[in-house]
Amino acid sequence: MKLKAPGLPPLPNVRLEVLEDLSPKGASGFLRLRRRRFRAHYPDGSASEPFDYDEVDRRAIDAAVMLAHYDDARGVPYVYLRSALRPPVAMRDKARSPLRDEHDHGGLWELPAGLVEPGEQTPEGVVSTAQRELLEELGFEVETSQLLPLGPSTFPAPGIVSERQFYFHVTVDPNQRRAPELDGSPLERFGEVIDVPLSDALGWCASGGIEDVKTEIGLRRFADIVARSRPSH
Repeated sequence: MKLKAPGLPPLPNVRLEVLEDLSPKGASGFLRLRRRRFRAHYPDGSASEPFDYDEVDRRAIDAAVMLAHYDDARGVPYVYLRSALRPPVAMRDKARSPLRDEHDHGGLWELPAGLVEPGEQTPEGVVSTAQRELLEELGFEVETSQLLPLGPSTFPAPGIVSERQFYFHVTVDPNQRRAPELDGSPLERFGEVIDVPLSDALGWCASGGIEDVKTEIGLRRFADIVARSRPSH
């Protein structure tokens, strides 16, 4: 459900008209290029010249992001992170990067996430996605009722893809974790799962150790929940 933000000004009423679909024909891989010719219509009644715009599409467009957590014996909150190998990060052209010392191994520490498959594209289906991916990527089996919303959904890269990410958090028992089932991808082999204090994970966000956007959003939202649930001194 999309929440209304009190006091947020309304967006300008600019409407897009699709003039032509110029997308390449034929078979595509995991991703496909969508190219459309648009005309923008403005609030004053004027319209733009036709223009082309490219975006990326895929069969399963949205994703669920899961933050699994527990408190240790001292009441310190811990969160689970998983290593992820990202070929686009590994293949970044250093000659075009402002960061000359940028690493090139392509690995990131992330909150686990998974795609919402066709047949799961309902509010209930998204929760089922989170349940399935939590087992595949971390090794925790939970009931859907245990998965709680972690704030509203977000668009991670709205300039190129319409993917919407849905956030959840769940309390887990670290003693009940088993080996992740994984999805068979070569990129997931030798992936590592770690549990770390929430404060450490937030510190890595601040220092640049954690570079994945969805992970920082999830961690900071969960930190807000922790702060609200504990008495101030």
